[in-house]
Amino acid sequence: MNIEFSAEHEAFRREVQEFLGSVLTEDLKAAARICPGIFLDYEHNIRWHRILHAKGWVAPSWPKEYGGTGWDLTRRYIWTTECTLAGAPGTAPMGLGMCGPMLIGHGTPEQKAFYLPRILSGEDYWCQGYSEPASGSDLASLKLRAERDGDELVLNGSKIWTTHAHFANRMFCLVRTRATGKPQEGITFLLLDMETPGIRVEPIIFASGTHEVNQVFFDNVRVPVSNVVGTIDKGWTVAKYLLEFERGGGGTAAQQTALKRLRNLAAMTRVNGSNLLDDADFAHRLDAADVKLQAIQYTEFRIMAQLSKGQNPGPESSIMKNLSADMGQYISELAVEVMGYQGSAMPQTESVGHGEGAVSFLRYFNLRASSIAGGTNEVQKNIVAKLVLGL
Repeated sequence: MNIEFSAEHEAFRREVQEFLGSVLTEDLKAAARICPGIFLDYEHNIRWHRILHAKGWVAPSWPKEYGGTGWDLTRRYIWTTECTLAGAPGTAPMGLGMCGPMLIGHGTPEQKAFYLPRILSGEDYWCQGYSEPASGSDLASLKLRAERDGDELVLNGSKIWTTHAHFANRMFCLVRTRATGKPQEGITFLLLDMETPGIRVEPIIFASGTHEVNQVFFDNVRVPVSNVVGTIDKGWTVAKYLLEFERGGGGTAAQQTALKRLRNLAAMTRVNGSNLLDDADFAHRLDAADVKLQAIQYTEFRIMAQLSKGQNPGPESSIMKNLSADMGQYISELAVEVMGYQGSAMPQTESVGHGEGAVSFLRYFNLRASSIAGGTNEVQKNIVAKLVLGL
């Protein structure tokens, strides 16, 4: 496999590095460094979003005709990698990474014209209404009812684990419009305004003490039928298309950076007069993590090669989702081991020399959800077994 970058792509890398060096402030980098999970706090997120929007680089994967960069796959990879190495915050994935691509693929011309510019500007901040209290990993068993009343759908029920619903002004969600036949055939994909009367957001506090997810209740919420994406009762096709983007990989650079910081933290931590890197067992586990990350990196390159041929991410996105979730959890476990008991007693903010250690416990607890969110590891393995292995 030839993984060298062309002179043109290396010139682009330098352009990205110069841009990041000119706009990344210390507080933005600090916010990214102490973020315990995937979602940055809203204040810093929207600041970074607007900086990128002003540059025209907020939507690297979108086609140029819809306001994206039109970058090829290699440029997008370089952008993601250099952002990680520079310590840049991430952007909220629900709008730019999921809803936008879904609308480009399945939205009506009117929906694209209205929503896409608002996603790009940051005017609309999205949350995802998929999971429900009694559905577990079986998304098709959802029960949020949507009954037709003229030109409106009337919603009753609830969604759970809804990330950043307390900040969002929009939601894309799956609703039950038919109770007969196959469960997947009675689901409709719907867009809604979070200010609609009858919507109530209740916080769910993680074991870490952080507030990232919520339960959202719907009491006779009326949504125009024009907000349906695709066809009523046939939203499962749209949902599967969107999940391919949710489950995509691409986090290798971030995990490599986290592992590098962990090595530095271990070098600073002394046990019985020696630093942890002198402990053969711990050093072996760091090296094993490094080898696994290299394997994931090459898997990512193989997927990039396939995508460069114009294919959408398919079951490969499930493979990368599992690998990324497992590795993130493993690195967080090693960080907790480095910090030991003192980590649980430290204020969960950044302190001098211990940026990685200060949030080790927050990150550990937060990343417990990564093997569940976006489809559990078991669900992903079933997808791979069926579509790749033919089982």
